Amino acid sequence: MSTKTPLHPVVVLPGTGKVLRAFGDEITVHLGGADTGGEFAMFTDVTPPGGGPPPHYHRNEEEWFLVLEGRVEFFRDGAWGEVPVGTTVFIPRGLVHTFRNCGDTPLKLLIHTKPAGFEVFFGRCADEFAKPGPPDMARIVGIAAEHGIHFVNP
Repeated sequence: MSTKTPLHPVVVLPGTGKVLRAFGDEITVHLGGADTGGEFAMFTDVTPPGGGPPPHYHRNEEEWFLVLEGRVEFFRDGAWGEVPVGTTVFIPRGLVHTFRNCGDTPLKLLIHTKPAGFEVFFGRCADEFAKPGPPDMARIVGIAAEHGIHFVNP
């Protein structure tokens, strides 16, 4: 017998997802852990030209991306490679990866993580970025570590 809470249908209409801003990116959370029983999260990420996270790995989540608009390079398997719009990229937990907008227009990605939780990390970082002055990067690194996300130099 399962002890999981039964899930219910969720409808998120355009323009109604929770918007979070940090690291120069804007993510719109379409589905979070509260919607999926913690199973996964789904969000769109808009990254400005030249933007993207530092190389990192996740201890907790698998992550997959669908390139919706713009130009993007992914770092995976120790090398950078540009992929076209429409490409899907899967990154298993524990592998060092990142992406960067290599174009001159905003990059838009649809991202899923399994299990959910990345949206909580990003929300906590957004709170730090919303404070007056520059963000406390030591605090950001600490928040990341609490969520099993670790930044590295490849």
